[in-house]
Amino acid sequence: MASAQFLKIGITCYPSVGGSGILASILGEELARRGHEVHFISYGRPFRMPAEAPRVYFHPVEINDYELFKYPDYTLPLSVKMAEVTREHGLDLLHVHYAVPHATAAILARDMLPTDLQPKVVTTLHGTDTTLLGRDPGYGPAIRHALSCSDAVTTVSNFLRRETIRVLKVERPIEVIYNFFEPKEPKRSREAVRKALGLGDEVLLLHASNLRPVKRIDLLLETMTKIVTPVPFKLLVMAGGDFAPFLPEVQRLGLENRIIVRENVTEIEDYLQAADVGLFTSEMESFCLSLLEAMCFGCPSVSTAVGGIPEVAVHEESGLLYPFGDADALAAGAKRLIEEPASRSRLGGAAKARAKQLFSADAIVPQYEALYRRVCGSR
Repeated sequence: MASAQFLKIGITCYPSVGGSGILASILGEELARRGHEVHFISYGRPFRMPAEAPRVYFHPVEINDYELFKYPDYTLPLSVKMAEVTREHGLDLLHVHYAVPHATAAILARDMLPTDLQPKVVTTLHGTDTTLLGRDPGYGPAIRHALSCSDAVTTVSNFLRRETIRVLKVERPIEVIYNFFEPKEPKRSREAVRKALGLGDEVLLLHASNLRPVKRIDLLLETMTKIVTPVPFKLLVMAGGDFAPFLPEVQRLGLENRIIVRENVTEIEDYLQAADVGLFTSEMESFCLSLLEAMCFGCPSVSTAVGGIPEVAVHEESGLLYPFGDADALAAGAKRLIEEPASRSRLGGAAKARAKQLFSADAIVPQYEALYRRVCGSR
């Protein structure tokens, strides 16, 4: 086990592009920077896990496709790898992002080990466990069991905490610890990035997401068709996945010359600094990390006021928020910020200040450290 000051922490997340994996990656990096030892355990290297960093390790989970199973099983190999890494490296705790299957696997791994080697289990819910799987009778009971067996449970917003209690009928304490973002120094200048994108004086709108249906790219494109202004503008889509399925709709709407797509971007800071206005049209968000990333660069966003988003940005103070589905209102908000540099500057400055005060590594990581030490007790 680690010393009283520093801990040995296992982190498991989905390695694909998405808020939970990104948060887990940057959390691990920040914990290692503060002296803790961090072991990522997953079927793939997390999207933004640092390639080379002191005290950060990656342990891949091998998945065998046995003919016995109709579908390859991940939970059991993951639990075995968690137990193996815990035993070999003396982990104090396993911090799992998403209950299914990660918390289930962590609890099984804990039970495989002798009492003196059992790690504590901290489960962080990011949304889908509650808002989608929690309503499914095939998953809900397993999620409730995983949460009841965890040593601590956190959610990334007050909205998600309330929904978890309501949907899953959870009676145990749940702590809210917000997502955070700690931007790195851009590798290219704003001017160089905009030139590479083929931009001149256009106002650059930005959308970043993993393109899942809940992100409502259809509403994003509809909103774009409704923005009518003499000021030239374009939309940059930083797609965490393949944007090709949306190209026919882009062409049908005549937006080919208005939209620039970059897929699976790792150097996101280069593009964030080049943007002027964020545009997010999600049907549901437990937090919306992409909105926060834009805020950190003084980029105000026009967004749907769904889920936890009103906890991240405040309407008319650090962004513009509108009801879900109202493309006319979203377009009007975007048009306003396109045409009013003073409004962009005011809201952007407030957004950056809010991000630094409430959602920086210095504000959030100590909350996780305090939680870890509390559940680990005298270790």
